[in-house]
Amino acid sequence: MTLLTIQDLRVRFRLGRGHDVGYTEAVGRGDVGVSFDVPENSTVALVGESGSGKSVTAMSILNLLPDNAERRGTIRFQGRELLAAAPAELRALRGRDIACVFQDPMSSLNPVFTIGHQLIEPMQQHLGMSRRQALEKAEALLVEVGLPEPKRRLAAHPHELSGGQQQRVMIAMALSCEPKLLIADEPTTALDVTIQRQILELLRRLKDKHRMSMLFISHDLGLVGEIADRVVVMRRGTVREQGAVADIFAAPRDAYTKALLACRPTLEQRGARLRVIDDHLAGREAGAGASGAKRPDAPVVLEARGVTKSFWLRQGVFGRREFRAVKGASFTLRRGHTLGIVGESGSGKTTLGLALLRLHEPAGGPVGGQAVFDGRDLFALSREQMLPMRRRIQVVFQNPYASLNPRFTVAQTLAEPMAIHGIGASDAERAQRARALLAKVGLDDSALNRYPHEFSGGQRQRIAIARCLTREPEVLVLDEAVSALDVSVQAQVLNLLKDLQDELGLAYIFISHDLAVVRFMADEVLVMKDGEVVEQAGVEQILSAPREEYTKRLLGAVPRGYVPAAA
Repeated sequence: MTLLTIQDLRVRFRLGRGHDVGYTEAVGRGDVGVSFDVPENSTVALVGESGSGKSVTAMSILNLLPDNAERRGTIRFQGRELLAAAPAELRALRGRDIACVFQDPMSSLNPVFTIGHQLIEPMQQHLGMSRRQALEKAEALLVEVGLPEPKRRLAAHPHELSGGQQQRVMIAMALSCEPKLLIADEPTTALDVTIQRQILELLRRLKDKHRMSMLFISHDLGLVGEIADRVVVMRRGTVREQGAVADIFAAPRDAYTKALLACRPTLEQRGARLRVIDDHLAGREAGAGASGAKRPDAPVVLEARGVTKSFWLRQGVFGRREFRAVKGASFTLRRGHTLGIVGESGSGKTTLGLALLRLHEPAGGPVGGQAVFDGRDLFALSREQMLPMRRRIQVVFQNPYASLNPRFTVAQTLAEPMAIHGIGASDAERAQRARALLAKVGLDDSALNRYPHEFSGGQRQRIAIARCLTREPEVLVLDEAVSALDVSVQAQVLNLLKDLQDELGLAYIFISHDLAVVRFMADEVLVMKDGEVVEQAGVEQILSAPREEYTKRLLGAVPRGYVPAAA
């Protein structure tokens, strides 16, 4: 039987006020709306790039949209029409019959209240439980979602939990009233590959146990192939294709679906370039890229020798203890080469990258070992001596939305570091260099006078890369630089990074939890666990013959798409 029916849904957003009102269509185009069903006890996946309308479609079900949204069409849940439902009726449905799990659990959980308080609230409101009854069920729910020490976690605040633990709390909260439909909006995007695997298996197990349906939203077809029964592929507000997951993966009919399946890097193949969406739709190959031949005797640009990094943790009223986050990491990075650093959240990979750049507060804890760059130990330099080194070693962070100053235009963003480091003889020369750098990362002059909020995530990451290139660096530390991007934009940025490396001879430290991406980018891989390097070898050796059980577990957690059940 059908639990949810969406028929001819169209959503547009009203822009402006008074006589100066315009509209932008988010779901539906012209007379064509979005239509699909969610059967009982099944998982339907909405898949598409950022801006395809999948999240707006899902949020339309309970009208979790801004006030300027206008919805038309039909949304029926168990035969009840929801578009015409009164606010009180929708409030009764939210959390009771239809629950949501969102992408970023830290922004979904209230930082002021304890986990226990937030878990019992919907049970008291919707089920009429007493506080004691709700607390007992909350503890049982935390056990069910696999959270260790559940009683202690009830008294914890969200910031005291890891990202994966926060997401488990969100799932427990969503299941607290035993909903009939769970909307999971990119619930694993911000998590590392092993935690992602655990959350997927948890959702699948809970869905079967509670016999509920799930609307699973993602940009990654490879991921939904492991959890969905049916797939709905969206692009630019319309449905391009829908059907059983086996049919979509075995014989996709739409060119866009084929492109989504093919643009994600895999563990099995490593090409010089990735084909992006437009390549597939135009029927062209990815084009020539980097030669792929790396000189094994290329000059060494950075050498880490037994690098350690510790943090001081408060203990008691006046005491403190040392927590060692990186425990003796060593590697050699050559010009034009890429070192991949992989591991789960908390493994120390980002701490190692930031320690090399000396971006941690000196009072936060000691750094040990050596980081030798151009014959000098970066850890032994004064702040004044370090300044010219910062020009030569740059970093690109994970979140393109937080790494750019929202009050600066792109022109100001690119000109400021050049002025600080004395690059360019005049403002005119720096402006010319900024235009050339934008062209290098695939943006034109029209971007110069615009602000960060006017760009997509992929475009912002290109601007962040261009900002790094203003200093003419020799080493780039890329800290999860593509993990926040959907698969098609990710392919564009990865191709760009390879092109820049081939053209400029850049050396990369590529930090990631995605081993398929690391295979495409890296020459050598460092595998980290609990602050230690547990395995270190060439990328082909790591992937084909890993020695450590931990490395094998990381490889086994990589989504591989739909795999038919054994006969």
